[in-house]
Amino acid sequence: MNNINREGFDLAYCVKGQGKRKILVIGSSVYYPRLFSENLYKHFQFYFLDHRGFVKSPRELKQEDYTLDKIVEDIEVARQFLKLENFIILGHSGHAFMASAYAKKYPQYIDKVILLNSAPTNSQERQQQSFSYFNETADTERKRQFEHDIAFLENDIRNDPERRFVHMCLRMGAHSFYDYTFDAADMWEGVYTNMQIIDYLWGVAFAERNLIHLLADVEKPVLVGLGRYDYLVAPVSLWDSLDGLDKNIKKVIFEKSGHNPMYEEPETFDRELISWINNK
Repeated sequence: MNNINREGFDLAYCVKGQGKRKILVIGSSVYYPRLFSENLYKHFQFYFLDHRGFVKSPRELKQEDYTLDKIVEDIEVARQFLKLENFIILGHSGHAFMASAYAKKYPQYIDKVILLNSAPTNSQERQQQSFSYFNETADTERKRQFEHDIAFLENDIRNDPERRFVHMCLRMGAHSFYDYTFDAADMWEGVYTNMQIIDYLWGVAFAERNLIHLLADVEKPVLVGLGRYDYLVAPVSLWDSLDGLDKNIKKVIFEKSGHNPMYEEPETFDRELISWINNK
């Protein structure tokens, strides 16, 4: 693991795979390499880059230290350091907002954009809509599993408040995975979360923006990947208005996935991704 120091933040990155096509994945350099298949690493070279929400603060922070604009400039500094040109940028979940914001500001360096498992906005209204969709459509066993798991969340956070984001992700497994009994603890092992930054980005920055509006200004091919059972950002119909845009946008719904189709349906995901990337 190597680091890029940016305004005191040590942004770690790791490189996996081979091939001429380069894919920059924004998020945790510890978490995300665990989600993609070894098969994909035979086709493309992946660069997994931390953002400030996954590293320790170098000092007492002010809000201007972790705006979305700051994250975008961090990505650009990393791009220069890594000498990436004509690359593919990938953002999963909340990181889709980062990837699309970068593609909008620095289109000259982007070949294609991949946005996975995000809702168009992270507003409170949309979050409640997703929760209502779960209550209305999830089967009884899935709901029962969720009620069992979420009962432990308050105690988890009380005992380990700095990993609140991780605890929430783990206890929301019935909202997150096609297999609602799946235990994702190993995915999050050793992942540092900077809650001051994550709370702002997910709670404010991503709530103020709409990805469908952002995509209207992105003049690059875009792949939007969604999981049919991804109740965290449900329903997939939130993206229906994409179908009317006169844009080079492909939407793929993975029918047996929740929030992580690259992990849950690796063969189908790999086939779709490889085909789309290699399609000129």
